[in-house]
Amino acid sequence: MGSTDQDAATTTAGGTAAGSSGRPAPARLMQTVMHALAAKTVYAAAELGLADLLDDGPLTTAELAERTGAHGPSLRRLLLALAGMGLVTQTATDRFELAEAGRPLRKDAPDSIRELVRMMCGPAVWRSWDELVPSVRTGEPAWDLAHGVSWIEYYAREPEEAATFNRAMAEHTRDAAPGILAAADLSRFGTVVDVGGGDGTLLSHVLRAHPGVRGVVFDVPTGLAATATTLAEAGVAARCEVVSGDFFVSVPAGADAYLLKQILHDWDDERATAILRNVRAAVPPGGRLFVIERAVPERVTPGDPAEIRDLLLDLHMLVATGGRERTEREFERLLDAAGFEQVRLTALPRFDFRVIEATPA
Repeated sequence: MGSTDQDAATTTAGGTAAGSSGRPAPARLMQTVMHALAAKTVYAAAELGLADLLDDGPLTTAELAERTGAHGPSLRRLLLALAGMGLVTQTATDRFELAEAGRPLRKDAPDSIRELVRMMCGPAVWRSWDELVPSVRTGEPAWDLAHGVSWIEYYAREPEEAATFNRAMAEHTRDAAPGILAAADLSRFGTVVDVGGGDGTLLSHVLRAHPGVRGVVFDVPTGLAATATTLAEAGVAARCEVVSGDFFVSVPAGADAYLLKQILHDWDDERATAILRNVRAAVPPGGRLFVIERAVPERVTPGDPAEIRDLLLDLHMLVATGGRERTEREFERLLDAAGFEQVRLTALPRFDFRVIEATPA
């Protein structure tokens, strides 16, 4: 399961965010707790579509209530909180307009994260976080405890929520794609397979950047629901095949390069190694594997916002999938166990991603 990677400042009990210096420890800790309430407030704005409604100009609470079907007085309280957070601007006592910081909540914004917010802060994920303590005690994924089934099974039976999840992953991949393309020279390959490639967003970027390359998007059927549309809109459908399957069984064989973007972090070491071994069985001599994953530190630096984000996302993987974020050394061990040799590692600072290029050992 993917995750958000926005560069928002993170306040911790140690007091790392701007303005926290010199504040008593209980106040700093309480500010951290209040971030949970802020997240749900942003979620409400995304779910109600307020950014889209305000995109054309200021509206009153009554006008917004009529268009959203909301209770006017309660909606005004939400709008005031959003104004305090800088996502909307209160232009008059009861009139609001969209602020620059709120524009990524628009559905069709080029930098939209609306679906990421709806997925990460929605009821399914938050019910899972309610089971964090039992998950820590037992090692069982919190999602399974909350829903009675794994996240894969859950999304298979909930197509609307699966669509939100897939759009959220596409939003994240869209933001990460330029850095990935800069780090991985894919122009030298004839065919590239994106294993677990979802709606094809990453491979669309690859094929648009390299007109001589052909592609294969490989995923489970629920992951491929919007793939044909994505490829067609990008103008690359003629050079890309869409293949349904299970990477725990096999992956399409014989391509020159294979991409695994944020796939391994969904799984424990045993299952991550199984995926890698199936790729190893498919890749020809001289072929390449590119693993794109976040890397957590071997030793934590207290108060580092990027590290805090990554470590919280590691907990999210425990909650949602039973997987984990890994260190560079742990990725090297996984690759070695699956029969790959790492030949290059490139860091992408914005997301703390690593692009790990490997070849069959």
